[in-house]
Amino acid sequence: MDAQKYTLTSLRQEIVDNNLHVKAIIQDILSFRGSLSELETLNEAGRSKLAALRKCIERLDDWARDDGDPELAKEVDSHRQQFSKTLQAFRKANVSTMLEIEKADREELFAMTGEGEVRQRGAARYNKMNLVAQQDNVTEKMLSISRHLSETTQKSAATLETLVYSSQSVEGTRDELLNTAGTITQSGKLLKKYGRRECTDKILLFFAFIFFLACVFYIVQKRLF
Repeated sequence: MDAQKYTLTSLRQEIVDNNLHVKAIIQDILSFRGSLSELETLNEAGRSKLAALRKCIERLDDWARDDGDPELAKEVDSHRQQFSKTLQAFRKANVSTMLEIEKADREELFAMTGEGEVRQRGAARYNKMNLVAQQDNVTEKMLSISRHLSETTQKSAATLETLVYSSQSVEGTRDELLNTAGTITQSGKLLKKYGRRECTDKILLFFAFIFFLACVFYIVQKRLF
């Protein structure tokens, strides 16, 4: 039981602390006159404390429902009403500070209008000079590109002439190779023909030699017998 009382007391103290932190952040926002990005940092801190405060109230509400304590339920309603008022104050403080920052920015802008016109004239002159310089640079680049293209065209023409000459040489070589191939083919046919004739001559000589030997043998045989 004492542990429950201690937990309940800690929860109530946490609600009070978060509520005080949110109110302090609201005062900081109301007195803030910096930039909108810096104001957003305070907003993040305020939203974080508001979220923590809402969770504490929800935990206290769960406690009241579990115990069925009507007095604790009334306390929860009171904290919720206070939270609603704090949230509205937080939003109003942000809107008010943002309007003040924007007003200060406009006044500063109007104060710098005269000086801004002088700066704009100087900037216009500078821009004209810069444009002239850029145009000169563009012209030089275009001339450089034109020269490069001319050199590339000349090199391409020379390469084309070389290719034409090489093509003619290749065609001449091809014709010579075709003639040589024809000559070789005819020579091969003649060699085959001569080879067949040589073989025939050898066969004829062989049969003639055998016939001669037969004749000699016949003559010798007739004289001896």
